[in-house]
Amino acid sequence: MPKAHIPVLKENKPKRRASRRIIAILLLLFVAILVILFFRSPVSQVTEIQFTGSTFSSREQLLQASGLKTGTQYFGVSPSKVESQLLQIKSIQKAVVDKHFPGKISVRIEEYPTVAYELGAEGNLDAILASGTKVSVNSSGIAVEKPILTKWNTSDPNKVELCKVLGKIPNELTSDISEIIPSPTASFPDRIKLYTRSRFVVITAISLLSDKVEYLNQVIETAQPGTITMLEADTYTPFQPLGEDGTDQNATTHDN
Repeated sequence: MPKAHIPVLKENKPKRRASRRIIAILLLLFVAILVILFFRSPVSQVTEIQFTGSTFSSREQLLQASGLKTGTQYFGVSPSKVESQLLQIKSIQKAVVDKHFPGKISVRIEEYPTVAYELGAEGNLDAILASGTKVSVNSSGIAVEKPILTKWNTSDPNKVELCKVLGKIPNELTSDISEIIPSPTASFPDRIKLYTRSRFVVITAISLLSDKVEYLNQVIETAQPGTITMLEADTYTPFQPLGEDGTDQNATTHDN
């Protein structure tokens, strides 16, 4: 008697594949819904903006320049873009943006140092920064040890160069200087005249100031008030003669 052949049941592969696809689609939809809910929730938004180190710019000015706003997407904030936008403010030398999840953005501002002051056209006092930028200040923010710039033309390039030089000199070496005025000559177009709080008159050039300022302080500390010339040669002449016969015996010359 011939053996009966039992048919082999085939697996229903198309149905299994279809169910897997449905599960994958549902998972993708679930993830998409979670993402949408996340980005619409306050957790994904900027909730706090903090600025530190700014003296010359108000919070409103910093917000406008940076483009930062509370309620905007936290992950959409580019620190490098915000930093470059803040550098458009001329008083800012450096800006560092840090993001702290969730929602907090802190910005550390580093401004150019104040190297001098200048009286404005309306009698107000402006701060002159190391970059040459002029910014308005209130009386509470004045550093009294900084010199006053007078008789300077706004478009004079030597004024900007002077500010850069003053910014590189330590404060203790310039704290006695009370006023700086331009005094150009054919030989020294960047020649300047300085007046000190210790009643000295100093004649030098912007290009020489960094190298000469230490000698200036040495004379001020050891001599009576007089005129100090620091150009190709350094000379000092007291206002009042020190000799008993009333003649000027104390003019000294120091060649550098």
